[in-house]
Amino acid sequence: MNEQLVWFKSSYSGVEAGDCIEVATNPNAILVRDSKDKAGHVLDVTPRAWTAFLRHAASAE
Repeated sequence: MNEQLVWFKSSYSGVEAGDCIEVATNPNAILVRDSKDKAGHVLDVTPRAWTAFLRHAASAE
């Protein structure tokens, strides 16, 4: 993961330093990390798996 990534904070994040995630994309994966631990672990999933997750999350609202 040497390429320059652009990370986006969750739209559900407030201005306070609460529980937040950040997401970045590249052609092969969606990358997810804890916004409070930018040097920590990064979860990478396929775009197909990410789409399935978003659909499931939206249906649970």
